[in-house]
Amino acid sequence: MWADKLKLNKQLVRSVTEAGYFTPKEVQARTLSRIIGGQDIITIAPEGSGKTTAYILGVLMRLKYGFEEAPRALILAPTKDKVLEIIAQLEILNKNATIRVLGLYTEPSIKPQMDALTDGVDIVVATPDRARAIYLKLGLNLNKIMMLVIDDADEIVKLGAQLPVMELANSIIKCQHLVFTEVMHGRLQQMIDPFMNMPAVVEVEELSSSKAEIHEQSLYHVPDFKVKLSLLTLLLKDIAAGKAIVFVSTRLNAEKVYSHIRSSFKNEVAILNPMMFESKGFNSLEEFKVQQQARFL
Repeated sequence: MWADKLKLNKQLVRSVTEAGYFTPKEVQARTLSRIIGGQDIITIAPEGSGKTTAYILGVLMRLKYGFEEAPRALILAPTKDKVLEIIAQLEILNKNATIRVLGLYTEPSIKPQMDALTDGVDIVVATPDRARAIYLKLGLNLNKIMMLVIDDADEIVKLGAQLPVMELANSIIKCQHLVFTEVMHGRLQQMIDPFMNMPAVVEVEELSSSKAEIHEQSLYHVPDFKVKLSLLTLLLKDIAAGKAIVFVSTRLNAEKVYSHIRSSFKNEVAILNPMMFESKGFNSLEEFKVQQQARFL
């Protein structure tokens, strides 16, 4: 689903799978296509719903590559701890070595962070006050920002950091705006209204309790087709009861496999849509399911 419905590239599909995210959560399924499409979004969802992963994947999809002169994505978060959490998640999901990430927050002093910006960066993750302070010192170039993300926006309002957010947003000529929050209220709406452009509102009321079904798989490396057929016969003999389906690349290979294992399993094996008249077969999976004698297709 990551690749088919959400259109993630192969590199990101590999990253999310290695991170243990086998299927997208609801908030990711409902926002990612909009993020990749460049639409402004307000997402209201509880903690743990996957908001951070959603916009990180969207940012990485839109940026594609690094080494521009100025940052193209600015992610604002309420605290230093949240900034570090976002950077850690970026490190897990970003396998593209050309995309450079920098965190801006109080402690250490401002000069090392300004020097790091001068060296070049693609994604800036910052607290609003520190980003604004460096911007006013002409150390943060906003001219190429494509995406402005405001994470935990309700917490930013609670800390009274609306002014830095509004100043930074108004200083960006044109970009996509993504707001993520657990709740929406008047003060938050007042902060974001001036710069949001006809946003889509995505609301997830509660976390889904369902878990992805995981099936164990085994991989066997074999030297040739003959050994593969012998191994397949041994594996099928280990199946004490029930049915099994063997997938092959072509109908011709299906006939070859059928001919080989039929000597061991007689009338228990059949073929789907056989090419040869003499081959025992079925026209559909439903026929195979209801035929008790046939165990292997």
